[in-house]
Amino acid sequence: MTSVVSAKSLGLTFPTADGDVVALSNVNLEIEKGEFVSFIGPSGCGKTTFLRVIADLEQPTSGTITVNGTSPSEARVNRSYGYVFQAPALFPWRNIEKNVALPLEIMRFSETERRERIRKSLELVNLSGFEKKFPWQLSGGMQQRASIARALAFDADLLLMDEPFGALDEIVRDHLNSELLKLWARTQKTIAFVTHSIPEAVYLSTKIVVMSPRPGRVTDVIISPLPKERPLEIRETPEFLEIAHRVREGLRAGHSYDE
Repeated sequence: MTSVVSAKSLGLTFPTADGDVVALSNVNLEIEKGEFVSFIGPSGCGKTTFLRVIADLEQPTSGTITVNGTSPSEARVNRSYGYVFQAPALFPWRNIEKNVALPLEIMRFSETERRERIRKSLELVNLSGFEKKFPWQLSGGMQQRASIARALAFDADLLLMDEPFGALDEIVRDHLNSELLKLWARTQKTIAFVTHSIPEAVYLSTKIVVMSPRPGRVTDVIISPLPKERPLEIRETPEFLEIAHRVREGLRAGHSYDE
C-alpha cells in the first residue's frame, strides 16, 4: 500500500511561561491510502495537534513527517487535503452553495466547474435541494454535512476530520457515522478522524490509534478486523466489543490517574 502520511520520531513541544509542554513525543505512524484512521485519547493527548501538523498548521520540533511524499507545507500548497473542523465554520451570510464554493473560488475554478463540483459534493452528503438555504436554516447535523461537502469540493485524496460530530446528539451522530462510512466507500478517500468516543472510533475505522497524555504519544495501533460494510447493529457483536475493550484498556494503561 502507499503511505499518504508518514511520521517518524515526530515530536512537538510548545514553550510556555510555566515551562515547556510536550504535545507530541516520538510518534511513529503510517496512514496508508484508502484507510480510515481514528485517533482517540483524553483531552490534551495530541490528537488534534497531530492533525494540525499534517495540515501544516503546527510545526514539529523533532522528527519528520511527509504527506503524499512531500512536506506538509508542500501538501498545503498542492491542496492535498480537506479539513473538517469541530464546528461547521460556515459563513452565515453565504448560502450553502456559496459556502461550498468558497475554496473553489480561491482556487480559481471556472464557474462551470464550480457548479458541477458543488452539485457532486452536496449529492455525496445528501444535501441536494438545500443549495439556496442559509446555515441558520439547517440543523447542526446538516451544517456539518455542508462543511464536509466544502472539504470534498476540490477532490483532495486526504480528508482530515477533527471531532466533527462531537457536539451532536447521539441519534444524529449515529446517522452521520453511518453516512460517513457510505461516503468513504463511494469516494475511496483516506480519512484521519479525531474522536473522544470509543464506539465511534471502533465503528468507523480500519485502524485505531490510541494516544495518551503527558506527553502525547501513541500507545497502541489497532488494525480492525471488522468488514467494511458495517450496519449500526455491528456494535452489539462480540468482535466489536472486543476491539472496544482493547481501546479502553489502552486508554487506561496510557493515562496516569495519580497526577
